[in-house]
Amino acid sequence: MPTLAPIIAANLLVEVDGAYHLIASRDRASGRTIFPARPDSDDRYDSVLLPPEGRLWSWTVQRFRPKSPPYAGPDAFEPYAVGYVQLDGALIVESRLVDVGFDDLRIDMPMRLVPHPFTLASGVVRTSFAFAPVEEAR
Repeated sequence: MPTLAPIIAANLLVEVDGAYHLIASRDRASGRTIFPARPDSDDRYDSVLLPPEGRLWSWTVQRFRPKSPPYAGPDAFEPYAVGYVQLDGALIVESRLVDVGFDDLRIDMPMRLVPHPFTLASGVVRTSFAFAPVEEAR
C-alpha cells in the first residue's frame, strides 16, 4: 500500500489486512451504529469497523463551488460526485465518489472504500476517504 498523508481526523479510517475500513461507534445500550465514531473517551460506545464495500444508494454531482467557508478547495473548481453508499449490514455513509465518470454511476453499483487526499485551506494534505467502483463493476 502506498504511504498516506496523516488521516484528517482521529477514529476515521484504518487499514486492516490490506483493506481500508471506516471506524464507527456502536451504542452499548441500544446497539445502534453511528458514523463518524464518537471519541474514545465516551464509554457509552464500542468502536466497530464498517465493511469496506457496499452499494451506491443514491448520488448527485456537485456542479458549482460550495459556499466558503466551510469549502476551502481550489479556486479552479471542478465538479465532483457525491453519494450515499449502503454498507451491508451496517449503515449508509455519505461520501465523495472517485475513479468513475458521472455518466457511469448507477444505483446499486458495487463500491469500495478508498483513501483519498484532502488539501486543507493551509495547503497541508491529509488523508480522508471516498468510494470508488469495485473493479468488476466498471
